[in-house]
Amino acid sequence: MRAEIVKINSDMPEASLVRYAADQIRAGEVLGMPTDTFYGLAADPFNLRAVDRVYEIKSRSRHKPLSLLIESVEQAEELARPLPEEFHALARKFWPGPLTIIVRAASRLPLKVTANTGNVALRIPSSAIPLAVVQAARIAITATSANLSGESECTTAEAVRDQLQDRISIIVDGGPSPREVSSTIIDLTDEEARWKIMREGAIPSQEISEFFARG
Repeated sequence: MRAEIVKINSDMPEASLVRYAADQIRAGEVLGMPTDTFYGLAADPFNLRAVDRVYEIKSRSRHKPLSLLIESVEQAEELARPLPEEFHALARKFWPGPLTIIVRAASRLPLKVTANTGNVALRIPSSAIPLAVVQAARIAITATSANLSGESECTTAEAVRDQLQDRISIIVDGGPSPREVSSTIIDLTDEEARWKIMREGAIPSQEISEFFARG
């Protein structure tokens, strides 16, 4: 069965279509959806069956945690425990935007989402569609890239459908990805190191180093 494609305006997302996508996620579906980097797989992180489906769709190792899109620092405070000062400084400077921050997960977050690491990766997206869907769903949503593990990331809804085929039933089409570089990932879970860049992406490592040096 070919995936249903739901076209949503990337600048002014239509409220009824956003609500439809959010309702599907809350009902346990896994959607292909644009983020502020590549297309991602959007699911409810508190629905363990949906989380399982994300791993199955990607053929992803269960040892790799899933990153989450959120709408606010307040939402981060519900999903993580106690957030270090560096987190608030980075969030003020780089969010919304392509910086994924790894922090210690709160106990309410399922271990499946953290892949038993006890850590969670969070980001407030700077694109209108994912932000609108997160707000409409009133929950964080998963954001791992919508591709088969080891294959190239997808920058269009068509590419998601071509690569994932009948593994996925609904794809939100928000046009081509706004950038073709992944988010930068920074880890704040090591108290001694304070911060460590795990993956350089859309925000250069040097910019983060200079930010902390000034701080």
